[in-house]
Amino acid sequence: MSLAAEARLIADVPRRKQLTAYPTACHRFLTQIAPLLMAFVGRLWDDGAAKSSAKIDVFPPKGSMSPAKTEPKSKDGRRLRSEASRLRIVEAMRDLIREGQVAPRAEDVAARADVGLRSVFRHFDDMESLYREIAALMRTELRPVLAEQQPPTDAPDLLEQLVARRAKLFEKIMPLRIAADVHSHTSPFLREDRHWMNEALRGILRGSLPAALTRDRTLFDALDATMSFEFWHRLREDQGLSVAQAKRVMEKTAKALAAAPPR
Repeated sequence: MSLAAEARLIADVPRRKQLTAYPTACHRFLTQIAPLLMAFVGRLWDDGAAKSSAKIDVFPPKGSMSPAKTEPKSKDGRRLRSEASRLRIVEAMRDLIREGQVAPRAEDVAARADVGLRSVFRHFDDMESLYREIAALMRTELRPVLAEQQPPTDAPDLLEQLVARRAKLFEKIMPLRIAADVHSHTSPFLREDRHWMNEALRGILRGSLPAALTRDRTLFDALDATMSFEFWHRLREDQGLSVAQAKRVMEKTAKALAAAPPR
């Protein structure tokens, strides 16, 4: 054997010892240490299962499992709650005005609507939008009154019936109309809404009167003014008349105009 070969043989002795020792170590691990580890892990598993079984029923009894819930869309839920709050604010504002508060405070509106003060300002950051909501609510309430069938134009008590209907309508809208007139100088919408209502009442009156009273423009304008909200408000608020007294004055004035000879 050459010197080089002998040197390599000597250098490989530690490696051969490692390869010879490796199977022996594996055999010892499999036969002695592994069973101990498995026993230890098994005990931990058994203890944990015993404790958790007292708290969690993996397979609940039949019928105890609740059906799968379909979670409502959070956005839809928030939107519905927001719309409900908005409606309560509008109704609160309307009711406070009807009770005599021409310009209800935001605190009073919030208390009546049972919402937070921030909700009032969040829903109505400007009064114009609130006026629109109140007007829409008022029109919904008045629609049945305005849609009532009018008496025939040849009815002997035509003017009395028309005055009675106007009195009923004006008493219903008076607080809201007064509040609207107070704020109309700052609200284009309120001015437009007042014009809409006046034109609607004027159209109803024109369709309810005989042609002899509508043909004369001056006569018709006089009757329209006599049976207007402004005239009713003057009688009720400024002159302090009762509903019955105001109705008699409006009837007498309208009859006098209708009986006047044509010019």
